[in-house]
Amino acid sequence: MKFLGKVLFTLLILILLVIIAGYILLQTRWGAGWVSRQLSESSGLQVKISQIEHDFSHPDHLILHNVTLSSDQQSHLLVAQRVDLGLALTQFSDPTHFASILLSQGSLTLGNTHELSLQADKLQLSQMSVSSTHNGQNIQATQVNGGIIPWQPARTEQPTYKATFRASAGSLVFNGIPAANALIEGQVENQQWNITRFGMDVARGSVTARAKRDADGRWDIANLRLNNIRLQSDKTAHDFLQPLSSLPDMQLGRVDITDARLEGNNWAVTDLDLVLKNIRLQQGNWQSDDGSLEMNASSLIQGSLKLNDPIISLNLSSQGIALARFSSRWEKGLLRTQGYWNRREKALTLDEVVIAGLEYTLPLNWHDFWMAPLPNWLNSVTVKKLSASRNLLIDINPEFPFQITSLEGSGSDLLLAKNQQWGMWDGSLDLNAMNATFNRVDLRHPSLTLSADSHQLHATEFSAFNGNGILEGAATVSQNADRQVAFQLQSRQADSGLLPHWGWSWLTALQGNSNFQLNGQISLQQGLPLKSSLSATLNLTTDSTAIQQKIMNGEMQ
Repeated sequence: MKFLGKVLFTLLILILLVIIAGYILLQTRWGAGWVSRQLSESSGLQVKISQIEHDFSHPDHLILHNVTLSSDQQSHLLVAQRVDLGLALTQFSDPTHFASILLSQGSLTLGNTHELSLQADKLQLSQMSVSSTHNGQNIQATQVNGGIIPWQPARTEQPTYKATFRASAGSLVFNGIPAANALIEGQVENQQWNITRFGMDVARGSVTARAKRDADGRWDIANLRLNNIRLQSDKTAHDFLQPLSSLPDMQLGRVDITDARLEGNNWAVTDLDLVLKNIRLQQGNWQSDDGSLEMNASSLIQGSLKLNDPIISLNLSSQGIALARFSSRWEKGLLRTQGYWNRREKALTLDEVVIAGLEYTLPLNWHDFWMAPLPNWLNSVTVKKLSASRNLLIDINPEFPFQITSLEGSGSDLLLAKNQQWGMWDGSLDLNAMNATFNRVDLRHPSLTLSADSHQLHATEFSAFNGNGILEGAATVSQNADRQVAFQLQSRQADSGLLPHWGWSWLTALQGNSNFQLNGQISLQQGLPLKSSLSATLNLTTDSTAIQQKIMNGEMQ
């Protein structure tokens, strides 16, 4: 028995010596290399550890130095100068389940963490860089501190997974947008993410939010606040807003934008304040049962359009948008309106439009704009009441410039767009001005009455003073595609010199006042030259001569 006891004691001593030797060897460079090779063979990943450290003052912790984990494609999943593994009794039944894991001073790629078989009751990051590419969203963060309790990457998408998380980052780049001092806190339960706190500094301002995401990937953003944003972009307004159409399905409870200044390629908005409530974004479109939008800014610029002090108030519903208020200063004048956009009919009805004090020069391509089709969301535009006062309208087209001073107008039930095409398709409009100049011909007190139906546009009661005489005329325009125009213009002692400026260039020798009667037809059909479609008869008399001339298809007879 004594001999057996000595053998057992000797064996125990040998085992203890082997353990001590193994303990010492594992903390050498050779030991770290051996462990790296064993882990690489068993995990399918490339594992490199430069040193393993253990301290009996903290017996439940194992320290790894200069750790690198790489996939077969040689992309790094983890690089860390220091990894602190908290040990627990669960290691005996599940060696890959740790009490805690602390990663310090390195980088972590979240998109590939499913390749790791590790899990921990608590994962902590300290001064780490983190990158993630998921569902088209690219995130790069540095100086990351925080953690998740528990960390179980293999169970993240399982209904029973439950965890809390908190992280901060000194700097962050989200889809190319740089930010700083980012913070996020929340919980995961039943495949639902609840972000109770989110904030970061971006574009010299700040963003804060609270949100939830359900198991199907839909977001419910309770509130989103953007304060003092100063953002510059090289994109056009269309390209800048394009990402909104590809957002995942989400419900926006309230969005606040305060004192924002945004500038891009040929557009800008300054001192923007906006409040958006209760709207759903789904498959690139919006839905709302009881939403609203309130917006004001110091200026809003899109191309040649510049609005000063615009104010917009909208009420959103499933049927459409109620324009409770729109007002703005534009071209030294004032615009004001209210109305309703019907979603099913794609029809905009404005109850009243007020234009006052405008000083506007038409762009050179205004004809192209007038002929271009409206966007798909707008099929028709109706103005129930139009009021215009003290306006100045200028066209600098060198072929036929004009200027109308102190333009006044009133209209009712005006159908200004139909089937996505501008025009005057219905209603009545009265126009008058103090003075006007059409291609260097001065007129005083010009006035015109327009009325339209589905068949024709009627221009009646045109009159204007010229020199010592008066001009009167009328016209009808077909509402068909050929846009045939029949017109008449008569003069009583008006200046004969106006005719050469209005297309009758061969009458330059005329002097003094004249009486004339001009009747003709012309087509305004798109793509058809005006001159070739003109047919007219002129009868003119002066104190010394009488002239009768005809034009057929643009040629003098």
